[in-house]
Amino acid sequence: MSADPNTSAGPVLGRSLPRLEDPPLVRGRGRFVGDISFPHQLHMRVVRSPYAHARLRAIDVAAALGAPGVVAVWTAADIADLPAIDFRDPAAEALRPYRQPLLAEERLRYVGEPAAAVFATDPYLAEDAADLVAIEADELPPVLDAAAPPGRFAEGLSTSQGLSTSQGLSTEAVEMHGGYGEVEAAFASAHAIVALDLEIGRHSGVPLEPRGALAYWDASRDVLELYGAAKVPHRNRDALARMFGRAAAAVVLKEGNTGGGFGVRGELYPEDFLVCLAALRLERPVKWIEDRRENLMAANHSRQQRHLVRVAVDAEGHVLALDDELYLDQGAYVRTHGARVLEMTIGMLPGPYHIPAYRAVGHFRLTNKTPAATYRAPGRYEGSFVRERLLDAVADRLGLDRIEVRRRNLIAKREMPFSRPLSALGTEIVYDSGDYALLLDKALAQIGWDALQTELKRRRAAGELVGAGLGIFVDKGGLGPADGARVTVDTTGAVELVTGGSNVGQGFATAMAQICADALGVDYRRVRVVYGQTDRIQYGIGAHASRASVMTGGATHAATLKLREKALDMAASLLQAAPGELNIEDGVVVHRGRPGGPSIALGEIARHLAPDSPVLGDRDPGLCAEGWFRTSHMTYPYGVQIAVVRVDGDTGQAAVERYLCAYDIGRAINPMLVEGQLVGGIVQGLGGALYEEFRYDERGEPLSVTFADYLMPTLREVPPIEILLTEDAPSPLNPLGIKSAGEGGITPVGAVIAAAIDDALTLPGAITRLPATPQRIKALLRAAAQRARPVAAEG
Repeated sequence: MSADPNTSAGPVLGRSLPRLEDPPLVRGRGRFVGDISFPHQLHMRVVRSPYAHARLRAIDVAAALGAPGVVAVWTAADIADLPAIDFRDPAAEALRPYRQPLLAEERLRYVGEPAAAVFATDPYLAEDAADLVAIEADELPPVLDAAAPPGRFAEGLSTSQGLSTSQGLSTEAVEMHGGYGEVEAAFASAHAIVALDLEIGRHSGVPLEPRGALAYWDASRDVLELYGAAKVPHRNRDALARMFGRAAAAVVLKEGNTGGGFGVRGELYPEDFLVCLAALRLERPVKWIEDRRENLMAANHSRQQRHLVRVAVDAEGHVLALDDELYLDQGAYVRTHGARVLEMTIGMLPGPYHIPAYRAVGHFRLTNKTPAATYRAPGRYEGSFVRERLLDAVADRLGLDRIEVRRRNLIAKREMPFSRPLSALGTEIVYDSGDYALLLDKALAQIGWDALQTELKRRRAAGELVGAGLGIFVDKGGLGPADGARVTVDTTGAVELVTGGSNVGQGFATAMAQICADALGVDYRRVRVVYGQTDRIQYGIGAHASRASVMTGGATHAATLKLREKALDMAASLLQAAPGELNIEDGVVVHRGRPGGPSIALGEIARHLAPDSPVLGDRDPGLCAEGWFRTSHMTYPYGVQIAVVRVDGDTGQAAVERYLCAYDIGRAINPMLVEGQLVGGIVQGLGGALYEEFRYDERGEPLSVTFADYLMPTLREVPPIEILLTEDAPSPLNPLGIKSAGEGGITPVGAVIAAAIDDALTLPGAITRLPATPQRIKALLRAAAQRARPVAAEG
């Protein structure tokens, strides 16, 4: 990996080569959906509910219809023939009544819910007209606490849900169970039982680029095109086709540059369907770009969970059983991901440890807040906070070192592959490879743990509130079952790789180009990667659940090897040699070990494979190949993170001084890209641990719809972040040994920061709620001071 990054000579897999995506972006030549326009296009503006919960009586659109430039104004009555938004994947039938309609019908269920849509010739005219729409409604008490006893959801259920208004449903959409072993027996025999009440606040991805969509109906071909939908374009295409009763081939999604994904980008929202429907019915292109307030109010929220959890341990700190009852605040509707976050939380919570008996009961509750779904490391950020807080509490209860407690419970390398009778994303959990203890040792050595403890003790003795925290985690990636790719070399020697993947800033094109170039023997800069275009390839998984490097990378590798075989076969015929005697170097087929011998370029081979080539023979025309990669299990990368945090005793503000992430990637395609993903994830995790939280008042009004109220870390708050990237446990599930990195940076951050603050305050178990804001830390300090005051007086 010490090779010159500015040259592509030699093998390119595993090298930190410059990103192919960057030149147009840094030169201002990127193409985001806001940059795209069509002649005669209309602009959509959404009228949103001002109520958290209300019975909708009427929506007066007369004034808006008469406003300048307005072409149409829709309410639910204008699109009554369309159903509620369906799930992307098959989901429990019990969740179907909780789906979101395109526009509010008989109830308004959260502030920001789309109630009407205005279409005008100019975005400013559309916004002016939207202000003229009057909503008449009777306000009702909101449901804001997911842990409170469930109430009734169903009075006024809409016809789009397919239910009569008399049917009653609970605000608990589903109760999910997971577990194994004899939990009660383990607790009965335990040396000690530790119980905690833990909460994770409400966060969202907040991408740099807000949501947007541009729909265009090409009447000459009867094809509906949607620009701007990202992450999972093929699945979104299929969902749109089902909604409008069209063939999948008659719906095309075209993804350009995207200012971040983070889970919230991959959702299908009401606005996406509305612009498409308007393009079809109004027969003009329709564009919608949200503002930041809308994004904070209406794009998916996530994270908000409460865990009533307990763990049984023996006298040496070995975990005997873990029992968790959790409440997930889903918000007002169940969106296209269904109950995926709850399933992931339950399935992945045990992490890298032996948990002989486990029971989890998850309550999937509806409230009058913005609907929730996935956000980078869904379920694992929350579960890691719970699990690592428990282990810290066990260490404190038994008077043991917190690292030693973890060592005693870690799954050993010899036990790999390690399976649990749990599921995540519909697949059985089987850890493919790992040496957790080795990575822990490497992380402790990297940060100098023993010397660090000595230094922290010295600083605390001098009056500073400073401490260190640690967390160990397992992540997941490479969800199957299959992905395909197509590789073509033209007569100039240029390589085109067509994938069903998606690029949301993670360096997808660069990574795929490196895999292709390494397998073929060309300069990676000669590989043009096509992604996010559903009319170029029939199937694709997009970029979600950390799948791209494993699945699309595996398909790219398979397709390229087939193309390489075809090229060498043709070259062998032309050079009068056996294929095994040949190699491809920098795009030229040469004889192995014979410098200066006969050779032929890949472009020339492509010319000889043209349909009219006299030497084609019975070969299929074209220097091209398709390849597929299939797998029945996910990969499981893992890591250790350590933080040093200083707390200001006067303000309660926590500042992160140092942060280390040790991560085993299996095999890195491009270490620089992996490090960038990990650092970005850590920064997002710091936001959720210390700053970010969507709050609501007693009426359900959101209090965090500007950046003045929804705080995120800036460069000033981000510490130096050290990355220790290891490749000690390549995955046996794919030929390249790769795992994934998209979510590993963020997964344990909340737990690590909480532990470091505890250590700084010398208050074990103090942090039970994220984010650990200055106000909450200051309250902990005041409470500790009050407890200490009588003792001081007695002394």
